[in-house]
Amino acid sequence: MIGLLRTLQRAVAPKPLAPSSIRIGADLLDVVFRRHAQARRLVLRLDSQGTSVLVTVPRGVSRARALDFTERSRPWIEERVRSRGGNVHLLPGHRIPLRGVEHEIRHVPKRRGSVAADPAEGVIHVPGEPPHVPRRLADFLKSAAKADLTAASQRYAQMMGVSYRRITIRDQKTRWGSCSASGELSYSWRLILAPSYVLDYVAAHEVAHLKHLDHSPRFWRLVLIHCPNAARAKKWLKAHGHDVHRVVA
Repeated sequence: MIGLLRTLQRAVAPKPLAPSSIRIGADLLDVVFRRHAQARRLVLRLDSQGTSVLVTVPRGVSRARALDFTERSRPWIEERVRSRGGNVHLLPGHRIPLRGVEHEIRHVPKRRGSVAADPAEGVIHVPGEPPHVPRRLADFLKSAAKADLTAASQRYAQMMGVSYRRITIRDQKTRWGSCSASGELSYSWRLILAPSYVLDYVAAHEVAHLKHLDHSPRFWRLVLIHCPNAARAKKWLKAHGHDVHRVVA
């Protein structure tokens, strides 16, 4: 009987609406439609990173109407994107932070060679064919993030007397890091853009979850004992976290 009811519920449930996109200046934003049975009208907002448009769609409203609503909301979207500073692309001439220090992206007219950062000069040199600059720089940033986060995780695991299974680097939209019950650590590659003490805190936070998979007083005591910059790092993430999500890789 329960199986039959679930089958009927799936049969009458509205089908999800296929996503779309909208170009705002040089940026292509995803448009995600979300059905909501209690919604009385179409509602539009930007996600926390400013890279996607989220549209709440009431029951019975078509995708075509939701798309038209999104297009008519273009001036509002443009204003919100401008207020957030717009997205930063991994292209020559643009500036991105690396370990909290602003660097200019410069293309090196050589086919071979490795991406190299010069913090003293504030420049990241990217060799290769011009169309490959964004991909090569993104690979460099993700590799640097994994190296720094692995080193920090190993250090804190030793101090806290715990061990983990593996580390994964992703582009998480809502979390800077996570720890699974099976001991797997996952981090956002964008932490390499933040000051080093911020990356260090996130590593301490997730490694501490290997001992306390909660946010109890015991958990925070463990973090603060080993990471005195925790409060400072949390404040930075709250104030500047959206800036590193403006970087489009």
